[in-house]
Amino acid sequence: MNKKIQSALISVFYKDGLENIVQLLADNGVIIYSTGGTQTFIEKLGLKVVPVEDLTTYPSILGGRVKTLHPSVFGGILGKRDDNTHVQEMKQYNIPEIDLVIVDLYPFEETVATTTDEKSIIEKIDIGGPSMIRGAAKNFKDVVVIAAKKDYPELEQLLKDQNTTTTLEQRKSFAAKAFEVVAHYDVAIAKYFNPSESLYFLESITNPKAMRYGENPHQSGVFYGDLTKLFDQLNGKELSYNNLVDVDAAMQLIKEFSETTFAIIKHTNVCGVAQRPTVKESWDAALAGDPESAFGGVLVCNGTINKATADAINEIFFEVLIAPAFDSDALAVLKSKKNRILLQLKSQPAASEQYKSLLNGVLIQGIDEGNYTEWKETGGRETTDTEKADLGFANLVCKHLKSNAIALVKNKQLIGKGCGQTSRIDSLRQAVEKAKQFKFDLTAAVMASDAFFPFNDCVQLGHEAGITAFIQPGGSIRDNDSIEYCKKNNLAMVITGMRHFKH
Repeated sequence: MNKKIQSALISVFYKDGLENIVQLLADNGVIIYSTGGTQTFIEKLGLKVVPVEDLTTYPSILGGRVKTLHPSVFGGILGKRDDNTHVQEMKQYNIPEIDLVIVDLYPFEETVATTTDEKSIIEKIDIGGPSMIRGAAKNFKDVVVIAAKKDYPELEQLLKDQNTTTTLEQRKSFAAKAFEVVAHYDVAIAKYFNPSESLYFLESITNPKAMRYGENPHQSGVFYGDLTKLFDQLNGKELSYNNLVDVDAAMQLIKEFSETTFAIIKHTNVCGVAQRPTVKESWDAALAGDPESAFGGVLVCNGTINKATADAINEIFFEVLIAPAFDSDALAVLKSKKNRILLQLKSQPAASEQYKSLLNGVLIQGIDEGNYTEWKETGGRETTDTEKADLGFANLVCKHLKSNAIALVKNKQLIGKGCGQTSRIDSLRQAVEKAKQFKFDLTAAVMASDAFFPFNDCVQLGHEAGITAFIQPGGSIRDNDSIEYCKKNNLAMVITGMRHFKH
């Protein structure tokens, strides 16, 4: 059913873009009710406005906490026009019908982001605003509700095109948006009061962006969030669902390292990573670790991409390159392929938790932070300085491989890896074969395992391949089998006390 707007209540914090709407309403003879700063804003435009206080016969009280919470306001919003009892009661109590409600909410999230002062934060919990929005949305059969300034352009165009008349479908659409605005607002408040423990899974993320498809072409996909806070896209096509998954894995890995490091990610696993004095040397070493798997991968480094590095990278096909900075001549080289995605990293995600949907619920856990909780030398000898550096590096790399995971490292270069296998010994066999495939000498290399060795077969096979030092979390009832093997064969072993399963 079409309805013409004859009266409007406007009370907003953000007034940008409101001028044309107010002017259109006034030009069409719509009665405008308002209060506070919005009333002053409309009056400065030279337009007639009725103070809400004239409706309620009460002034704004309690420092502005109570001004619209009154039957004359909510009756006008909630009154059903096709209900004779409602109509008669509105006449009896001189309650005018309100056909349009434009109300936004106090900037609670913005306040939390800029101060820790509890008093300031609490005062930005809106009460009247959400109530008016919910009331108007509930009564969408008769009322239009606008709850966010992003909807101003749509309302303005509608007022122009339809001469201040709206359809039921349009009103219901605005109501749906309004309920989402209030829901998001309430989640932000609840999370402030319950930052760690809650009876409900509370999360509300804005800025939906439809993907071309999900993990596969027959699956739909949407990303919620603001990627511009993390990086600027300097070149290339839109990021796909799979791109985003690999970009996340790449960013999680690279934040582990402070020294110059280059890494290559494929299907969220590390297939090449190395640490060297320069970005170019790091790239060369990372690529050498597995040049086959690098094809079509996601590349990430923590240093500036110069032209020499860009020229080398340009020789292979890759999907995405992430770096904190690019020299201008390097960009010129890398932009030679129009679909190649170049991301300039600005900051890392600040999340302290991660979650996934499974079964009929959601699973939440803290981020896997850290490398080890202890450094316990349990082998036949102490680790050398070189082994210690390689073991620390290898353990971080192994942390970012799918379980069961094994990482073989030499001189801070991944030279073999096994991941996603159903037995640890199979992951080790895979890692050794990878190293042999690309002609790496495993003599004096080190091995990291994401979880304990259930038997001594892994250290035995590693020793036979040339590995001299091992790092693992420990915790097996048969830890001593592996420890005794290392002692008998003068091999170093470090137990960390920190497991790094990744599924």
